[in-house]
Parts: sequence; structure tokens; C-alpha cells
Amino acid sequence: MKYLKKIIQYVYCFYAVTCFVILMLLVVPFVIPSLLFGIKGSNLVYTACNIWARIWYFLIGIRHKEIYEVPHDKKRQYIFTANHSSYMDIPALVACMHQPVRVLGKYEMVKFPIFGIIYKAAVILVDRSSPEKRARSIRALKAALNHGISIFIFPEGTFNETNKPLKEFYDGAFRIAIETQTPIKPLLFIDTLNRMHWRSIFELNPGRCAVVFLKEIAVDNLTLNDVKQLKQQVYDAMEEGLKKYNNSRPIPFPK
Repeated sequence: MKYLKKIIQYVYCFYAVTCFVILMLLVVPFVIPSLLFGIKGSNLVYTACNIWARIWYFLIGIRHKEIYEVPHDKKRQYIFTANHSSYMDIPALVACMHQPVRVLGKYEMVKFPIFGIIYKAAVILVDRSSPEKRARSIRALKAALNHGISIFIFPEGTFNETNKPLKEFYDGAFRIAIETQTPIKPLLFIDTLNRMHWRSIFELNPGRCAVVFLKEIAVDNLTLNDVKQLKQQVYDAMEEGLKKYNNSRPIPFPK
């Protein structure tokens, strides 16, 4: 029985990856022309990715769900922050965004075939190899905010591979929030690690994939001296939320 389950798991994962690639190939023809239309074109890329994520979820048996702890104003600008523990955070991200947004993404992801083309067109790339390149990413994020577009940042920077709900946060998202006086909207990806652990793509499985929208955190009248305080406030809200939603269904943190 153990070997049968493993075979079924591999077959399912192969099917899911095949669907992923085919849908990506269908999206690429819409992405490349959109690059000619600047900001509006990038917005179209996110619309296409939203449709792609929902179709892929349907085909592989994943149920997308959005939980709003308070009413969410889709017409407002936010700096969205979320926990990061799985590659499944990406489809969850594009599935839950219903307003213009730009994601700060790792430069290394552009190396993936097919996906890299769409990724490069949709995100603001961060290359941490030098202070100059990091500063360029920050300027691009601020430019998006100046055009009325929200931004999305994983404040942990990379996957959380610890046995805690969250890793330590970087300052970037909170400095930008204060400098631009943009409220922070924390999100929680409470099922993505259960859908696919960061250890292996062969741990992908069907089921619920919910995103929780927490109460926004205002930054009115805060200064850069308050970055540490704001970062801790957001960290505490997200940590409390992760413990709350996974109390009866623990996230499989590594041992």
C-alpha cells in the first residue's frame, strides 16, 4: 500500500506539472505583447496570471479560499506582506489579488524556463548582490506606489525553513510604508506548506488553499525612527494569525 500511494503521488505531481507548463505556454503569448504597454500592460499580466492560477487550481483539485477578518477596500493602495514557506505561495498570491499590484521577487526565479518570462514581466526584481541593485528595486517599488499601484513584499525574504511560524523580517517593506505613508495589509498563506512542502515538488497534493486578509496597519505620522516598532507590530499580528488558523491543523514545520 505504501508503494501504491507513492506511485499515485508521483503520477499526480507529473499531471500537475504538465498542466502548469501547458497553461504557462498559453499565457506567454498574452504576456509578451503586454510589455509594449507599460503599466497597463503589466496590469494585464496579473489579470492573465489570476485566471491561470484559478484554472490550474481547478485542474489539480485545489480549492482557493479568501478569508477577510475585516472588510477589504480594493480601491485603496497597500503594501501587502505575507509569510513565505512554499512555491505554492506564488499561485495563491496571484489568485487572491483583485487590484493592481507589483510583487518584489527574487532575481533567481527568472532562470526557470517559460515561467521566468512571465515572472520577469510581472514582478519588480530584487538582486541582492550589491547595494546599488537593491536600491534600484526600492526605487521601482516607490514608482509603482506613485502610479497608484499596491506592492507585495515577503518580509522574510526567503522561505521560512525554521520550526517557527515566521522568520525574522527585513526592514524594507516597513521603511517604504513609512516613507510613502502607505498602510500595510498583512496576509496569511495558511495552507500552502500543506499543499507542497519546500523540500520537494513531489509532496504536492490537492486540498484547500486559503488566504487570510488581516486588519490593515496604519503608518500615519510614523517616522523612520519607528521602523523597528512597525516591523514588530506587523510580525506580532501575522504570528498570532498563523497560530490561530493552524491551531487545530498544525503546519508541518520541519523538525
